[in-house]
Amino acid sequence: MIFPRNQTINIFAAAAREYRIFPGCPRTEPMNTRQIAEQAEQASKLSAALPSETKNRALREISAALKAAREEIFRANRRDLERSEAEGLAPPLLKRLKFQEEKLDETLKGLDALVDIPDPVGEVLASRELAPGLELHKLRCPIGVIAMIFESRPDAAVQIASLGLKSGNAVLLKGGSEARETLEVLNRVMHDAAVSAGLPRGWLGQLTSREDVTQLLDMDELVDLIIPRGSNEFVRHIMDNSSIPVMGHADGICHVYVDAQADPRMAESVCVDSKTQYVAVCNAMETLLIHKDAARRMLPDICRALQEKNVELRGCSAARELVPEMKEAVEEDWSSEYLDYILSIKIVDSLEQAVEHINAYGSGHTDSIITGDSAAALQFMNSVDTASALWNCSTRFADGFRYGLGAEVGISTNKIHARGPVGMEGLTIYQWRLFGQGQIVEDFASGKSSFTHKPLSTERYGFSQNER
Repeated sequence: MIFPRNQTINIFAAAAREYRIFPGCPRTEPMNTRQIAEQAEQASKLSAALPSETKNRALREISAALKAAREEIFRANRRDLERSEAEGLAPPLLKRLKFQEEKLDETLKGLDALVDIPDPVGEVLASRELAPGLELHKLRCPIGVIAMIFESRPDAAVQIASLGLKSGNAVLLKGGSEARETLEVLNRVMHDAAVSAGLPRGWLGQLTSREDVTQLLDMDELVDLIIPRGSNEFVRHIMDNSSIPVMGHADGICHVYVDAQADPRMAESVCVDSKTQYVAVCNAMETLLIHKDAARRMLPDICRALQEKNVELRGCSAARELVPEMKEAVEEDWSSEYLDYILSIKIVDSLEQAVEHINAYGSGHTDSIITGDSAAALQFMNSVDTASALWNCSTRFADGFRYGLGAEVGISTNKIHARGPVGMEGLTIYQWRLFGQGQIVEDFASGKSSFTHKPLSTERYGFSQNER
């Protein structure tokens, strides 16, 4: 049922008073994991009914609040960096952990861009006349409560929270312990800013320990989706120990395949960017495959350009014959996500062999082909088992912001409703709405009435949050 806008707001306000989740009714005692999840579940019901203008106002308030709290955020982040470095955190993870001026400015730009993206909630995906006066509509709606378990990147918390907010969901965040002080400040600032703009208290909850996650895995009546970002082993552990649906974000073992018909300058430029533009991310190239006919002409120059960027090269025997200074690659290299200035290189006999290698060793994340042959590009894209298949461009484009999704909660390597960069649409499901005029099934069973099942245009129906 569609309520008039004022009626929707009144219902929202009444429910908020009932659940005591607005400012002015805060809890004074620390909440345990179940209480946090229960509050998020209550908040999700209210967030699902919010108009777009309220959600956009909340995003603007979050942006302003983060900007105002920048020094507090930077101080907390410096403490996290100093502690983590002293504890021996690996350099790639330290790079991900850093959240200072440049990263905050980038994050704020993402928030501003998200405000301008249309609200997916209420979008009419399909409409059909079942019979005269009996119309069926398929609409986007929020999933509910989404729990996100992620690594050391503090900016991921802002991306996930803001996407969950705009798509009408409640969000539970568990970041890496190395980022705990930064995340505590970010989550508090974001939660309170959004509540001041009209969101229900508890729309954003923070989990702080492994024990919290273990308890959460049993709360299938409160949590609707878990999105873990980490190793394959970690994602599998979550899947094996919970009945809650899981959207897996595992390793990013990404490939660039340089075909026989590749342009040498393009191949060099794309390979260097794919590997070195930012090495500590899941969409960076980890293995370069190159056709044997292209290798002799192109590989020495590509390797020279990579070495100038301080990339350590590990190659197969054929590649080492052309570039003797590279180290010997071992079997483990083909399935490694380095997240560092290391690249494995293999010469292949054909496009088919390249695809076979990617499908055997890849993680289903992102794979690119460099070629001037459109038929070869199409064959590659049709054959490679990957969430993002690219042609003549860097793997680093496989990103929610660059895809125009506003941001992303991660890159799904599962074959479920959302695959690849998961933006707002990936945080929605759908609801069927059937509008009738007193029809009953008996009339159709007896033959008195007949189904027409006629497609209808979706443009004439205003069910979106913007129409409330």
